[in-house]
Amino acid sequence: MMHSPSFIAPQSYRTADEALAAAQRIYDASVQHLRESLKEFVAGRDFDSHVRACYPFVRLRTHTLIRAAKGNRHLSFGFVASTGVYETTLTRPDLYANYYLEQFTLLLQNHDVALEVGTSHQPIPAYFSLAANDTIEGSLTPERRERLRDVFDLPDLAAMDDGIANGTWQAKSGQAEPLSLFTAPRVDYSLQRLRHYTGTAPEWFQNFVLFTNYQFYIDEFVRMGRTAMQDPTSEYIAFVEPGNVVTRKVGTATQAIDALGHAPPRLPQMPAYHLLRADRTGITMVNIGVGPANAKNITDHIAVLRPHAWVMLGHCAGLRNTQQLGDYVLAHAYVREDHVLDEELPLWIPIPALAEIQVALERAVREVTQCEGADLKRIMRTGTVASTDNRNWELLPDNGPQRRFNQSRAVALDMESATIAANGFRFRVPYGTLLCVSDKPLHGEIKLPGMANHFYSERVGQHLQIGIRTMELLRQAPEGQLHSRKLRSFSEVAFQ
Repeated sequence: MMHSPSFIAPQSYRTADEALAAAQRIYDASVQHLRESLKEFVAGRDFDSHVRACYPFVRLRTHTLIRAAKGNRHLSFGFVASTGVYETTLTRPDLYANYYLEQFTLLLQNHDVALEVGTSHQPIPAYFSLAANDTIEGSLTPERRERLRDVFDLPDLAAMDDGIANGTWQAKSGQAEPLSLFTAPRVDYSLQRLRHYTGTAPEWFQNFVLFTNYQFYIDEFVRMGRTAMQDPTSEYIAFVEPGNVVTRKVGTATQAIDALGHAPPRLPQMPAYHLLRADRTGITMVNIGVGPANAKNITDHIAVLRPHAWVMLGHCAGLRNTQQLGDYVLAHAYVREDHVLDEELPLWIPIPALAEIQVALERAVREVTQCEGADLKRIMRTGTVASTDNRNWELLPDNGPQRRFNQSRAVALDMESATIAANGFRFRVPYGTLLCVSDKPLHGEIKLPGMANHFYSERVGQHLQIGIRTMELLRQAPEGQLHSRKLRSFSEVAFQ
């Protein structure tokens, strides 16, 4: 016996709105069933059967690609590559409403077949059914905690691996091909992780993301965000800080959700800050700290939000004697000695520069610095950036890293940029890197406290302005153009 809500058999829908509404009904019924059952369990009820509720799913069946082939030559997503059956589980239709509507609309347009929506056989882990502010009164004895595992479904790692995104997933006989890079449990897992690591709810994340490895950039972003909220003409409607602390633009009414925010007693591991626009095309900035492990961790999770672009703004070691402290480096290639993605994305896979991001970054540097031609080349160098997982690489006795970096023609070195770019490639998120030279260890110029403080005060504000201007330029580009076909394989999922 199974204690479950009513199973909804797949039904066909010819409009994206109807398909989304069906998914929403199934999802709402499922999570409501789990929430009520959890409350009853904590209150002392002994269930004599397993409690289960499943995600909704969407399915596409296509027998011809004639229509899709005519209409998708310029598209990088929104269609399937061959005939057959494709499906994916869905979660949080409230959070992903606009995203799902876009994906459903493109599939309907490009294939002219109905979408099927129904209850899947993939259980929703009970923990994932709880809303961010849900509280369950009561406490559980150790024995009841053990019993919880028998009564409810817990997260199943086998249902949330990244085989689809990595290109290693293979359908079993009779199994449908995937429509999306991520299954619903994988998405829910990352939504939970984002709350933990960034101190903010996934609902606040915007579609354009800046990463930095220094708090100085965050301090300046906070200053700019709060200043923007005092400007009634600002394009941004709110500024959100860790603890979900919301500052609304002057003259804008507060909302009920604002009262739930509280400044945390200490900052989370990778705090996030959000400049909101009504259409979610604002800017999120995350301080990822130092090292490729953090860079991989946070991009693994932000990727499920399907952002339109992410860009790294950080400091680097300049490897050329002609560089000056404060010069910029626009990465057009990466040497990956970070090692954290070697299993998921082997080193033989190239990470290409994306023209749309490169053009926006260079234009932003020109506009903010007011430099052109030779003056622009004097302060910004385009070249290869090497990323290492060894912060003290220069102390190794055999000079091996120096030889490799020299052979690669690298002009700068850091610990995060290649990871962020590689994970952008892996998850089909447009990426870019603009670094600022803060030391030159190969040429005797190392970071000293006084010199570093002067450097930070001189360059951080300008560098951040360039990053924000880049995102504004990318926002103006057509979405289909931004999501480059360079990021898609010849056998690709349909969802962006």
